[in-house]
Amino acid sequence: MIDAQGFRANVGIILSNQQGQVFWAKRIGQQSWQFPQGGIRQGEDATAALYRELEEEVGLRPEHVEIVGATRSWLRYRLPKRYIRRHRQPLCIGQKQKWFMLQLVAPESCVRFDATEKPEFDGYRWVDYWHPVDEVVFFKRQVYQRALDELACCLNPGPTP
Repeated sequence: MIDAQGFRANVGIILSNQQGQVFWAKRIGQQSWQFPQGGIRQGEDATAALYRELEEEVGLRPEHVEIVGATRSWLRYRLPKRYIRRHRQPLCIGQKQKWFMLQLVAPESCVRFDATEKPEFDGYRWVDYWHPVDEVVFFKRQVYQRALDELACCLNPGPTP
């Protein structure tokens, strides 16, 4: 769903473990890392999109996680001009994201990347809470910072570095 301003509705997923680390996923065939995320479909609410994307991208089902927080409002980022697909309508200039903080309550062995025919990730690691801000692609950095700032109260990871 792309809104009138050109932003695609999306969910962002911050998955934490019992040690307060966060799940950092490696894009398939690349050396780029990010949190799982995905679009919200027409007629789908953000929570339903969260669970669908979580299962598609990392193989986890609702019973494998607990929602411990969510951002109060949409967080937006613009795509760099070179990534905007001008031949598609409606034109998408960026994403507006509702972010969720989840706690993994199942064994880590439940994580899998073969839940769909076209996996998005082929690896992961657990990292310190603030690590993703330094490593994510530059145009997502501000949204990651805002999401982590807002959801820090859910894990108490210490002050922003």
